[in-house]
Amino acid sequence: MELSMHRLRLLRELARRETLTATAAALHYTTSAVSQQLQQLEREVGLPLFERIGRKVVLTELGQLLAQHAEEILGAEERAVIALERAQANLAAKVSVGVFATVAAGLLPRSLAWLATHYPDIEVHTREVDPEETARAVGQGDFDLAFVIDYPDAPMPWDANLERRNIGRERLHAVVPSGALTPQSPVALADLADARWILAGKASHFGNAVRVACQHQGFEPDVRHEVEEQATAMAMVAAGLGVTLVPDLGLAFRWSAVEVVELADPITRDIAIAYRTSAHRRPALRVVIDAFAAAADQLGLTGSTEGPLDHGAAASAR
Repeated sequence: MELSMHRLRLLRELARRETLTATAAALHYTTSAVSQQLQQLEREVGLPLFERIGRKVVLTELGQLLAQHAEEILGAEERAVIALERAQANLAAKVSVGVFATVAAGLLPRSLAWLATHYPDIEVHTREVDPEETARAVGQGDFDLAFVIDYPDAPMPWDANLERRNIGRERLHAVVPSGALTPQSPVALADLADARWILAGKASHFGNAVRVACQHQGFEPDVRHEVEEQATAMAMVAAGLGVTLVPDLGLAFRWSAVEVVELADPITRDIAIAYRTSAHRRPALRVVIDAFAAAADQLGLTGSTEGPLDHGAAASAR
């Protein structure tokens, strides 16, 4: 019997996510395509791996057994990739990275330009994901790496099977319509207590963290417009619809008809990169993480754990 690694990966995801729909969504396939591939796996094995209960597909005992072995087989594949990368004279690899909008706009261009020059055989593939989903996606194998954010006053839960490296710290800035404030800098967050707010929803790390910061200053923000994208929020500020807070990297989306004002009591958030503990020795991942850390440092984000990369420093990561 020959077992397809691709189909074993689908089986593992079904065991983790429990439904064909969730498995298909996570791996960016159609539900019918996942179903067909799993049926083919069952034919290859020659034993019943699935059963239907109503409209739900569940694993049989044999299916659960194979799923457990799939974890071991796919883990061995990851270890083999690490060994092969370490044996290469010229580092070549594909690395998948989960990003969110401000990272894509602010850090990716510098990082990928450096990698293209010094490690042209490392292919970085990125996909935008909600910040709330990035760590989970790494843990489930959707990405090799992903950016995560953490707020000191509203820390995110953490998966014990993941590691992370902090690469920078952003400050949040008040963004208000031009002329809305008497010229002054910095401004106290409490000075915006009576303003109309444009803010991400409470379920997001960002929206929750800003609300917590406002509560610490003795007020609940009057949120008139809930939007998740900071570029959209600043466009609405430019139209005079309210005020918002934006981190350093988010200022890449700044509109001309807004003013960016420092906060008297700084609010910060940490930018980190999450990766599976089992992959920490993979050379290509270390080089890519170093490149992102260097870009954060060059952009002046405090808290980066490494200085700017030079060619020799990166080579030592092989």
